[in-house]
Amino acid sequence: MKFFLIQFNSNIIMRTYHIFISHSWKYDKHRERIVKFLDDSTLKCKDYSVPPNDPIHTGGTDKDLREAIDRKIKPCSIVIVLAGVYATYSKWIKEEIAIAQRYNKPILAVEYWGSERTSIPVKEAANKIVKWQENSIADAIKKLCE
Repeated sequence: MKFFLIQFNSNIIMRTYHIFISHSWKYDKHRERIVKFLDDSTLKCKDYSVPPNDPIHTGGTDKDLREAIDRKIKPCSIVIVLAGVYATYSKWIKEEIAIAQRYNKPILAVEYWGSERTSIPVKEAANKIVKWQENSIADAIKKLCE
C-alpha cells in the first residue's frame, strides 16, 4: 500500500473590501460601531470613511469638499449608508450617495434595530437594506461586491 502526503497551502488569500461609511459626524458612534462589527467579522476591510478626528477638509469651498469625498469613494468596493432619518436632511450624505451612484458603487443601507422611521432617499438609493447586525452587514457586503 502506498501513502501520499498531501500538503495544503494554509495561506488563503482573503479579499479586501474597501468601504466608505456615509454618516453624520453628529452620529459618529454609529459609524464606529459598524467599523467594530466589520473588525469582528471574518471580512478583511479597509475603511475609507471620514472620522471627525481626521477631517479631509477644514476650509475651502463645497467644491473642494466634494472633490475630497469623491477621491475617498472612487477606490471603494461599496458605500455603506446609515439610514437614520437625519440622512434625509444631510446635504453631504446625499452628495456621497450621488458620487457612489456615479461610479456604480453598490450602496448598502443599514437600518437601526427598532427604528420606526428611516430615510426614504437612502432606502431608494440602496442596492440592499439590512438591519443593524454584524452578520447581515458582512453577508450583504460580500453579496453586493461579487
